[in-house]
Amino acid sequence: MTDSLTDDTAPPPATVLCVDDEPNILSALRRLFRPEGYRVLVAESGAAGLAILEQEKVDLVISDMRMPEMDGARFLEHVRERWPGTLRLLLTGYSDVSSILAAINRGEIYRYITKPWDDTDILLVVRHALERHALEQEKERLEVLTARQNEELKTLNQSLEAKVEIRTEELRNSRDTILETNKKLKSNFITTIKILSSMIEMRGGNLAGHSRRVADLARRLAVKLGLDANATQEVFIAALLHDIGKIGFTDDLLATPVNLLAGDMLGVFRKHPLRAEQLLMPLDDLQGVASLLRAQMERFDGAGFPDGVAGPLIPLGARILALASDYDNLQIGALIQRRVLAPDAKQIIYDAVGKRYDPNVVAAFRALMDGDKIEKIKDLATMAKYLAPGMTLSRDLVSPEGLMLLSADHVLDERLIQQVQDFENKNEVRLNIWVWPVPVKEA
Repeated sequence: MTDSLTDDTAPPPATVLCVDDEPNILSALRRLFRPEGYRVLVAESGAAGLAILEQEKVDLVISDMRMPEMDGARFLEHVRERWPGTLRLLLTGYSDVSSILAAINRGEIYRYITKPWDDTDILLVVRHALERHALEQEKERLEVLTARQNEELKTLNQSLEAKVEIRTEELRNSRDTILETNKKLKSNFITTIKILSSMIEMRGGNLAGHSRRVADLARRLAVKLGLDANATQEVFIAALLHDIGKIGFTDDLLATPVNLLAGDMLGVFRKHPLRAEQLLMPLDDLQGVASLLRAQMERFDGAGFPDGVAGPLIPLGARILALASDYDNLQIGALIQRRVLAPDAKQIIYDAVGKRYDPNVVAAFRALMDGDKIEKIKDLATMAKYLAPGMTLSRDLVSPEGLMLLSADHVLDERLIQQVQDFENKNEVRLNIWVWPVPVKEA
């Protein structure tokens, strides 16, 4: 099978044409080349040689110089003109210099071979000539192939560019469609949220417009505090839905100011942040909003509910929501038993800084209401004997040896404060204690 494949794919043998008017020389050349695998043709004159060339594909011509009617130089000149791809060799004597020059100039011969020749030398000359000829043909073939492939590649690239442009346009149209669809979805989403927020307000009374006012103030506070677009949107949605946990409240409970609630009514009221969170839990996109609603009734000093967390442990969005909601509730009579004018509501907010409200949020609120410049609340250094329950560590509490005793954002209680004081007394050291400022409570 291998031999058959080799025979089928092997190149055809080279064809050599020998031209000489002496039959014995032609016979000698035939005997010399045939064992080398060449196909050998012979002609006894230049005219006969030209006739063979018209009928056969010849790779190499060996011509004698001295022949009647048409000498070798003229014959090879005809070969060069009509079959320039055929290699040309000249047989001549040592003394025939003028003939050699004529053949070189007119026939552009590859080599000349002197008589009498050496068999080994002439075989090497012919072999090298044919190998070079084969390399030149392969080079030409590859150049043609490369040019054709380059043209095909150029055409393919042009086709690909057109296809890419078409596909790009399709993707651009798809993107525009998706963006428009997303825009509509977002618009519908906000509309749905507003519908949900209005459900509690449909109960009547003084609740109409409450959620929208709280949402607007909460959004402005979030922007003032430098929250990014996503966080601001989350605060806005949480504000729209902040009363959703009250959906099951009785009319009496809804109409009773918070400061007058007691007993079972107070217990039901305190569950509304948890109910709000539970209502939103099935919605993956509103998990962040749900966490803000859970923490909306927490106090900055840790006295809120349902978890009793304090300071920075309360999500910032919930701290914003607490202030925005209370500000409007004060004015509609939902927080205390009388309606409060806006200036008085602001003052109540200011008076509760550090207790119910985050000082930074109050500063942003003051900037919005009164045009004051926001000043970032800084932490304060203090000593152990001045610590009070509800204070929050602003930095890690570290011993002189570098051992961390309490982490930042830890809310202090009486037990922890006593432990800190005992540590100082026992080790005769003074700790560097940093806390968030809390205003001194009124007597």
